[in-house]
Amino acid sequence: MSVRSLCLAILSFGDATGYEIRKESTEGRFSYFDDASFGSIYPALARLETDGLVTVREEPQAGKPARKVYSITQAGRTEFINSLCEPQAADTFKSPFLLIALNAAQLPPEVIRRALVRRKAQVQEELRLLTESENEECRHPGSDWTRNYGIACMNFTLAYLEEHGGALIKIAEDSAEQLAAAE
Repeated sequence: MSVRSLCLAILSFGDATGYEIRKESTEGRFSYFDDASFGSIYPALARLETDGLVTVREEPQAGKPARKVYSITQAGRTEFINSLCEPQAADTFKSPFLLIALNAAQLPPEVIRRALVRRKAQVQEELRLLTESENEECRHPGSDWTRNYGIACMNFTLAYLEEHGGALIKIAEDSAEQLAAAE
């Protein structure tokens, strides 16, 4: 998904500032779809405005510069829906934890134990956030399905870490034993 499509997706749920779009894309309900920095959001919004896919209005603020609030146009909704009808790219998944797991044989067992504890805590926090979001005001079938998919993925991840984390620690322990025996 492009930053352009991500902006249109967020705006299809309601008007937003560039800051709010960034927050939704990094911490909010859209953080699971793609990454977007301020450096990519504002140029995308400018292009969307030039293309007539969003409008912008300035709202005055006391003691601050006016804030720009973006709204999606009907042409923007049409382009967004058309972009969703195209074949999607493969999902991407990046995990610093999996890099540690890949190199478990080269790391001390305690590093692996700490990484497992940290990863479980991260997954539990994701589960908490997803579960809490069930009570949000923006409820519709697509949001519910997507949230439930995320909950299922996180529950599977947590169960896998619980069931197989010991095997990862054993890789590090076996390697450490072999290294000690060779010395």
